[in-house]
Amino acid sequence: MPDYIKWIRSKIGNEMAMFVFTNACIINEKNEILLQRRREENMWGLPGGALELGESAEEALRREIKEETGLEIRIEKLLGIYTKYFHTYSNGDKTQSIVITFICRSMGGELQPDNAETLELAYVAPKKMPPLLFDDNRDAIQDYINGNFGIVR
Repeated sequence: MPDYIKWIRSKIGNEMAMFVFTNACIINEKNEILLQRRREENMWGLPGGALELGESAEEALRREIKEETGLEIRIEKLLGIYTKYFHTYSNGDKTQSIVITFICRSMGGELQPDNAETLELAYVAPKKMPPLLFDDNRDAIQDYINGNFGIVR
Protein backbone atom coordinates (compact mmCIF):
# COMPACT_ATOMS: atom_id res chain seq x y z
CA MET A 1 0.00 0.00 0.00
CA PRO A 2 1.68 3.24 -1.09
CA ASP A 3 1.65 6.17 1.34
CA TYR A 4 0.82 4.17 4.43
CA ILE A 5 1.07 7.21 6.71
CA LYS A 6 -1.45 9.17 4.64
CA TRP A 7 -3.84 6.19 4.75
CA ILE A 8 -3.51 5.80 8.55
CA ARG A 9 -3.90 9.55 9.07
CA SER A 10 -7.14 9.47 7.04
CA LYS A 11 -8.46 7.09 9.71
CA ILE A 12 -7.09 8.64 12.92
CA GLY A 13 -6.38 12.28 12.10
CA ASN A 14 -3.60 13.86 14.17
CA GLU A 15 -3.82 11.36 17.07
CA MET A 16 -0.64 9.73 18.40
CA ALA A 17 0.46 6.85 16.18
CA MET A 18 3.55 4.67 15.99
CA PHE A 19 5.43 4.49 12.69
CA VAL A 20 8.60 2.75 11.54
CA PHE A 21 11.21 4.84 9.71
CA THR A 22 14.63 4.14 8.30
CA ASN A 23 17.44 6.69 7.98
CA ALA A 24 20.84 6.79 6.34
CA CYS A 25 23.92 8.24 7.95
CA ILE A 26 25.70 8.66 4.59
CA ILE A 27 29.42 9.27 5.11
CA ASN A 28 31.71 10.81 2.46
CA GLU A 29 35.49 10.52 2.05
CA LYS A 30 36.02 13.45 4.48
CA ASN A 31 33.98 11.65 7.17
CA GLU A 32 31.19 14.21 6.78
CA ILE A 33 27.53 13.23 7.14
CA LEU A 34 24.89 14.01 4.51
CA LEU A 35 22.05 16.12 5.88
CA GLN A 36 18.73 16.98 4.28
CA ARG A 37 16.91 20.24 4.96
CA ARG A 38 13.28 19.17 4.88
CA ARG A 39 10.70 21.30 3.13
CA GLU A 40 7.85 20.60 5.56
CA GLU A 41 9.64 21.75 8.70
CA ASN A 42 12.52 23.74 7.11
CA MET A 43 14.99 21.97 9.42
CA TRP A 44 17.90 19.58 8.96
CA GLY A 45 17.94 15.82 9.47
CA LEU A 46 19.24 12.54 8.13
CA PRO A 47 17.63 11.49 4.85
CA GLY A 48 15.17 8.61 5.03
CA GLY A 49 11.51 7.95 5.59
CA ALA A 50 8.69 5.64 6.52
CA LEU A 51 8.40 2.01 5.60
CA GLU A 52 5.42 1.21 3.41
CA LEU A 53 3.42 -1.97 3.98
CA GLY A 54 5.30 -4.93 2.53
CA GLU A 55 8.71 -3.22 2.50
CA SER A 56 11.81 -4.22 4.41
CA ALA A 57 13.91 -1.57 6.15
CA GLU A 58 16.55 -1.98 3.43
CA GLU A 59 14.04 -1.58 0.59
CA ALA A 60 12.50 1.51 2.21
CA LEU A 61 15.94 3.04 2.83
CA ARG A 62 17.10 2.56 -0.75
CA ARG A 63 13.79 3.96 -2.11
CA GLU A 64 13.76 6.98 0.19
CA ILE A 65 17.43 7.86 -0.38
CA LYS A 66 17.05 7.63 -4.16
CA GLU A 67 13.88 9.78 -4.04
CA GLU A 68 15.22 12.43 -1.66
CA THR A 69 18.89 12.68 -2.66
CA GLY A 70 19.34 11.04 -6.08
CA LEU A 71 21.99 8.70 -4.63
CA GLU A 72 22.44 4.95 -4.80
CA ILE A 73 23.86 3.66 -1.52
CA ARG A 74 25.85 0.80 -0.03
CA ILE A 75 24.69 -0.11 3.47
CA GLU A 76 27.75 -0.76 5.61
CA LYS A 77 26.29 -1.51 9.03
CA LEU A 78 23.52 -0.86 11.47
CA LEU A 79 24.13 2.27 13.53
CA GLY A 80 21.15 1.82 15.81
CA ILE A 81 17.45 1.36 16.43
CA TYR A 82 15.85 4.34 18.16
CA THR A 83 12.44 3.60 19.67
CA LYS A 84 11.31 6.04 22.34
CA TYR A 85 11.08 9.28 20.40
CA PHE A 86 8.01 11.46 20.19
CA HIS A 87 7.37 14.29 17.75
CA THR A 88 4.54 16.65 16.87
CA TYR A 89 4.77 17.88 13.28
CA SER A 90 3.80 21.40 12.23
CA ASN A 91 0.49 20.04 10.86
CA GLY A 92 -0.37 18.63 14.32
CA ASP A 93 0.37 14.95 13.58
CA LYS A 94 1.73 13.23 16.70
CA THR A 95 4.06 10.23 16.45
CA GLN A 96 6.15 7.81 18.37
CA SER A 97 8.87 6.80 15.95
CA ILE A 98 10.81 3.58 15.65
CA VAL A 99 13.83 4.59 13.57
CA ILE A 100 16.32 2.13 12.10
CA THR A 101 19.50 4.03 11.18
CA PHE A 102 22.24 2.64 8.96
CA ILE A 103 25.79 3.79 8.14
CA CYS A 104 25.98 4.10 4.35
CA ARG A 105 28.25 5.23 1.53
CA SER A 106 27.24 6.69 -1.82
CA MET A 107 27.73 4.23 -4.70
CA GLY A 108 26.59 6.48 -7.51
CA GLY A 109 23.86 8.73 -8.70
CA GLU A 110 23.86 12.51 -8.67
CA LEU A 111 23.38 14.38 -5.39
CA GLN A 112 20.26 16.39 -6.10
CA PRO A 113 17.35 17.50 -3.89
CA ASP A 114 13.99 16.13 -4.99
CA ASN A 115 12.26 19.51 -4.41
CA ALA A 116 9.13 17.75 -3.11
CA GLU A 117 10.50 16.94 0.35
CA THR A 118 14.02 18.35 0.20
CA LEU A 119 15.08 22.00 0.16
CA GLU A 120 18.81 21.40 0.38
CA LEU A 121 21.42 18.66 0.81
CA ALA A 122 24.83 19.20 2.41
CA TYR A 123 27.67 17.14 3.83
CA VAL A 124 28.50 18.42 7.31
CA ALA A 125 31.34 17.59 9.70
CA PRO A 126 29.96 15.58 12.65
CA LYS A 127 31.08 18.17 15.23
CA LYS A 128 29.50 21.06 13.24
CA MET A 129 25.91 19.85 13.06
CA PRO A 130 23.15 22.47 12.79
CA PRO A 131 20.08 22.07 15.01
CA LEU A 132 18.31 18.88 13.91
CA LEU A 133 14.56 18.35 13.54
CA PHE A 134 14.44 14.94 15.23
CA ASP A 135 16.01 13.91 18.55
CA ASP A 136 16.69 10.40 17.22
CA ASN A 137 18.87 11.95 14.46
CA ARG A 138 20.84 13.88 17.07
CA ASP A 139 21.35 10.73 19.14
CA ALA A 140 22.30 8.66 16.08
CA ILE A 141 24.92 11.19 14.99
CA GLN A 142 26.31 11.30 18.54
CA ASP A 143 26.48 7.48 18.53
CA TYR A 144 28.38 7.63 15.23
CA ILE A 145 30.83 10.21 16.65
CA ASN A 146 31.35 8.02 19.75
CA GLY A 147 31.81 4.85 17.69
CA ASN A 148 28.74 3.19 19.24
CA PHE A 149 27.14 0.82 16.74
CA GLY A 150 24.25 -1.61 17.11
CA ILE A 151 22.63 0.71 19.66
CA VAL A 152 19.06 0.04 20.75
CA ARG A 153 17.33 2.82 22.68
